Amino acid sequence: MVLGGDEATGALRVRQTGQSTQVRRAALASAIGTTIEWYDFFLYNTAAALIFPHLFFPASSSYAGAMQSFATYAVGFAARPVGAAIFGYWGDRIGRKTTLIITLLLMGIASGLVGVLPGANTIGVAAPLLLVLLRLIQGIAIGGEWSGSVLLAMEWGDQRKRGLLGSFAQIGVPVGLVLGTGGMTLLSAVLSNDAFTSWGWRVPFLASLILVGVGLMIRLRILETPMFAAVVAQRRTSRSPVLDAIRHHWREILLSAGLRFSEQMPFYLYTSYVLVYVVAEHHYSKTFVLNAVLIAAVLELVTIPLFSHLSDQFGRKRVYLIGAVLTGVLAFPYFAILKNGGYVLIFVAIVVSMIPHAMQYGPQAALIGESFPTHLRYGGAGLGYQLASVFAGGPAPLLATWLLHVTGTPYSISAYIVFASVVTVVCCVLISDRSRADITDNAVYARKA
Repeated sequence: MVLGGDEATGALRVRQTGQSTQVRRAALASAIGTTIEWYDFFLYNTAAALIFPHLFFPASSSYAGAMQSFATYAVGFAARPVGAAIFGYWGDRIGRKTTLIITLLLMGIASGLVGVLPGANTIGVAAPLLLVLLRLIQGIAIGGEWSGSVLLAMEWGDQRKRGLLGSFAQIGVPVGLVLGTGGMTLLSAVLSNDAFTSWGWRVPFLASLILVGVGLMIRLRILETPMFAAVVAQRRTSRSPVLDAIRHHWREILLSAGLRFSEQMPFYLYTSYVLVYVVAEHHYSKTFVLNAVLIAAVLELVTIPLFSHLSDQFGRKRVYLIGAVLTGVLAFPYFAILKNGGYVLIFVAIVVSMIPHAMQYGPQAALIGESFPTHLRYGGAGLGYQLASVFAGGPAPLLATWLLHVTGTPYSISAYIVFASVVTVVCCVLISDRSRADITDNAVYARKA
């Protein structure tokens, strides 16, 4: 099944007569769609740190409960490459728009069901099993969402501004974090601890169903991207796009995954694991840590598009490498402050830690997307991006909990972050920088595909 001729022709005509309108719609659809997806995902992250250990694993010790909760958290990451493969196939066969509508529905329904899921005290072992199943669905949806959202904006807009346009999908992460974490922060502040842990945490999950309705209305109004429409019109779609991407672009897939180590792994420590560590180490309130994470996310609303714009001016790799090196340099000072600092220093450390992340996460969308030809871009970029979820993002809170338990020092986690930075620097040096290349010309990739 491929994009219909009428829709492909319509998309090409719009490129000539009303592209500016479609560019705005595509950017908005990209940002809002990923906002909803990440809102749901971050709700789970926060609940995994604060609620799920005693709700779904009440018989476990504090350490075991945290490990089990973060294990269900990691399951969602393991499912992401599966989602990238499934939806990468359809995204490169039937188009970006239709595929993105499906991923949005999957994510919203799974999150709504988490909001009504009974605890282990009510339905026993079925509770954590259902939680894992819903987390798998979330991971599959996220796996198919990212590359489509990035391409929606990148393939519609001014090619001299691919870094900035690709960052609209990335902005969905801090906005989703603000909404998800902000909702949890507000509820934990205004409700009693008993009310919050019994039913208050469920409200943001159920609210995601409303957001999905808004996202669907926006995505239904956009047309297919002109780059993919041209591929369809010229009958150049691949019969097996994911397999072809792996066969001909395995190097780019692996380098794209490695690029993300110093961006993704520390990010989930800074936004999820930090909730557990600071509360346990200093007995500060959950609201204090959530507020710091919230301010950090607001800061990224500015820094992500800023560094993405700079990558259009000075090159993706230059900006990205600075961010990766800073991540490694700040790893030991960060945990030194979390361990020995007071309220102000800890708050500042949590906020500032997101600046090196933005230096990488902003330009990352274009840097990865530019590495693949149009007819294989959805699947290739998605696989590269999501593979890092298995080895970097998903295991991060789990390994951090284990490292602290085994070594007794948070500096073992700092060493873990430095390792991730080294991996990223090597991969960033090896990957090609196509910041100023014309990615509409598939001849660039003809020898490889």
